[in-house]
Amino acid sequence: MAANKKVVKSRAKKKVARQVPHGQAHIHSSYNNTIITIADLNGNALAWSSSGHLGFKGPKKSTPYAASQVAEDVVKKASVYGVKEVNVSVNGIGSGRDSAVRTLNTSGLSILSVTDVTPTPHNGCRAPKPRRL
Repeated sequence: MAANKKVVKSRAKKKVARQVPHGQAHIHSSYNNTIITIADLNGNALAWSSSGHLGFKGPKKSTPYAASQVAEDVVKKASVYGVKEVNVSVNGIGSGRDSAVRTLNTSGLSILSVTDVTPTPHNGCRAPKPRRL
């Protein structure tokens, strides 16, 4: 009775990577790590990488060399989507900012603009009251 049943296997559709020729690159460079994300113009992330993700540990994560390796890795991942041009926004004050932007340019992406979006305080926090002895 159970041997007469036919099992019909459905084929899954092939996943087609959408083509995004123009995107955004967000570089977050802190004292401890460098994270690069490439997104489309709506902000949907296409590819990301960080120096910790690549296996750098400790103080080596925040070096310019690690940032350049992260940039090469993220360009390789984003090439699946056909990203050719990016607007770069840099956030943070780490040492990997400049080398990440340079490596994005040398890895095959054309950079249209570079903006610094590091938050800066206008007047800072309120100063502590003077100490009384």
